[in-house]
Amino acid sequence: MNAESLNLSTSSGATTAYVTRPHEPVNAAVILIQEYWGINDHIRDLAGRYAKEGYVCVAPDLYRGRVAADSKEASALMQALPIEDGLEIIRKAMDAAEETYQIKNFAITGYCMGGRVGWWIANAHPDRVAALACFHTGGLVTDDPDSPHLTVPDAQLYFGFADEDPSATPEQIGTLERALDEAGASYRSEIYEGAKHGYTQSDFPVYDQAAAERHFRELGALLERTLS
Repeated sequence: MNAESLNLSTSSGATTAYVTRPHEPVNAAVILIQEYWGINDHIRDLAGRYAKEGYVCVAPDLYRGRVAADSKEASALMQALPIEDGLEIIRKAMDAAEETYQIKNFAITGYCMGGRVGWWIANAHPDRVAALACFHTGGLVTDDPDSPHLTVPDAQLYFGFADEDPSATPEQIGTLERALDEAGASYRSEIYEGAKHGYTQSDFPVYDQAAAERHFRELGALLERTLS
């Protein structure tokens, strides 16, 4: 695979996107939105996985080069990120991918913070997204007036939760599913039994091999259905 950077210019300053892609040309891309750590080795590993499966993967750098050393710093970086800045970076990354790699179809995926930001961008630009996959992310639908209006993109939606994850409660999952049902969305919501927050990260103590393998099989099937 090829690994490179895209330079992005936004109203709040320059940044980049980490890109992996197959050697042969393809016209479909996965926008991989970082966790609250930043563009770390785990995100780069995930990007490589997508490239090996035949997709361009674009991971926009929402922190402009900063990577958290610990959870305290990660939380501070996340809290300091204005949502409009993050969304603009992702839009610019999609524009650059369209122009540079002639991308015609996008899927968006993210974990935790990345899943929430992915939800925002997909609802803001439903015409650009063929699939959306959010993981470890509770509270996507709220009564907060600043939350995105549920436009439900004309897309396949997938939500994965760990049943031992306090950040995605049964109440939050139920609220999301009811809103999607009422909107007539095409979605799948999966709860991974016995799994904890971060179960796909092989370098974390909570890694669950069985859950992670199933997770990636189902995610791969979603991408094959929507991006091929």
